[in-house]
Amino acid sequence: MGHSLRFLLTAFLYGAVTSLAQAPASPRNSDSTGYAGDRACASCHSAIYSSYAKTSMAQASGPAINNFFPADFVHQKSGVHYRIYSDQGKVWLSFERPNDPTVRGKRELLYYIGSGRRGRSYLFAADGFLFESPVNWYTDRQRWDMAPAFGNASEMPMNLPAFASCLHCHVSGMRPPFTGTENRYPSPPFSDSGVTCERCHGPGAAHLNGGGIVNPAKLDATRRDAVCMQCHLEGKAAIERPGRHIYDFQPGEQLSDFIRYFVFADQQGVGLGAVSQFEALAQSECKKKSGDAMSCTSCHDPHREPVAAERVSFYRQKCLACHGAKLGTTHHADQPDCTSCHMPSSLSTDVAHTEVTDHRIRRRPEIASQLLQDSTQAISPRLVPFPSLKSDDDVRDLALAWESLVNSGMTSAAADTERLLRSAVQKSPDDPVLLSALGYSAQNKGDLDRAGELYRQALALDPMLIDAATNLGVIEANRGHLREALKLWQDAFQRAPGQSRIGMNIARLLCDNAQPDKARDYVLRVLEFNPDLPEAKNLLQRLNSDSTKCKD
Repeated sequence: MGHSLRFLLTAFLYGAVTSLAQAPASPRNSDSTGYAGDRACASCHSAIYSSYAKTSMAQASGPAINNFFPADFVHQKSGVHYRIYSDQGKVWLSFERPNDPTVRGKRELLYYIGSGRRGRSYLFAADGFLFESPVNWYTDRQRWDMAPAFGNASEMPMNLPAFASCLHCHVSGMRPPFTGTENRYPSPPFSDSGVTCERCHGPGAAHLNGGGIVNPAKLDATRRDAVCMQCHLEGKAAIERPGRHIYDFQPGEQLSDFIRYFVFADQQGVGLGAVSQFEALAQSECKKKSGDAMSCTSCHDPHREPVAAERVSFYRQKCLACHGAKLGTTHHADQPDCTSCHMPSSLSTDVAHTEVTDHRIRRRPEIASQLLQDSTQAISPRLVPFPSLKSDDDVRDLALAWESLVNSGMTSAAADTERLLRSAVQKSPDDPVLLSALGYSAQNKGDLDRAGELYRQALALDPMLIDAATNLGVIEANRGHLREALKLWQDAFQRAPGQSRIGMNIARLLCDNAQPDKARDYVLRVLEFNPDLPEAKNLLQRLNSDSTKCKD
């Protein structure tokens, strides 16, 4: 166990945040399956086409040069100076830290993500792998700053993978990552910018030839709501179903067949996430009393957004459509903006500098918030599927949901989570994701024999599991099985070169075995994707000064 503190595990997370193994490019998202594109809709629906083109959804992504925001700022915590600028029809991100020549370079920004209503980020490619820019534009605060969760980072995060779960909600015709990779996409990674008509109505080629097309308003409530829910529901955890991905979903299908969301049933905190509209609406009295008759489109026209001058009257009429015109003459007639009182905006709990509208539509939001703040009663959280499911076959997803929360910091639930995982594995002994999760739990407890056995079972079922291979490599290295560890790590690192921990494990192992030149090659590969990683820079400095100085 001499290397137990030097070789690093990879945290095991699930669902919409990260995906451990990706399917090959899905034919469901290719033109051959009947997708026609927005322009095909314009000939018959020109007015809708024109109004929709101005909406935030329609402008949710595209080539970087089409929506260029210049940037020039210094992040004080890390001391890195960032610039975003255009040059000869291309957009570039440059970075440098004064007096540190190792942190200096630039990346070509290929695509923008975000309409600009709340903010915008950019994507760049490195050796065919797609990453998010480390800096974002935040519209509510009119400022550039670090990507969410990196405001206090002392190093520059250049290896933030562009996960399919994020792209899915901003682009159309997404081409999934290549098998076994997290963020290596075909080029281009998507066929259409923004959210197109077919994201809500399904493939349109057959409709052009006289066939039908999905009208969400005519679907049953579950399928109708799924069209919006695929991007406007966040929950506490999101777990993809075995062999399915969120980007495979098409309008008219059951979203729960592809992904399951979980929320805390017994806790309704004051804060709201940036993408929490759907679960928040479910807490409102409006929705509870209206039931299936109320949906997102009761208040929002998906084909147009009201301009600023008509916004107050537009949404006031939506309220009065249910509450009656008389209320408008007696209830604060001098204050026509219903949303300012009953749907106030507040800072998002998960995205810095970003405000979110409170879709809980509280009658007295200031009193409800105060009661929650004053409450000292400890409530044990209960995680439940949202929307609720009639079947009880969600033990697998519930276990993985809890595991994701444990690995995000809710360690007090670790013991109960492990019991859930064991129960789930008994019911689904051939589920590689479950096996890997249970292996990670065993490894954290120090039960390396059990962890190794579970990882091997998982990899036999799915050899592409990056985290399982990485963590099994740690076990093998600590036991002195260096050849086995090296093989596992090299395969995983080839498919995920942005995961610096894997590359550094390889470099340290090669150093320990008197192969400094090969170790240097892997350190350079790590720095190619993560140029500000302190341990990589330190090791490279030692190797360049003296090839025998591998040790810390």
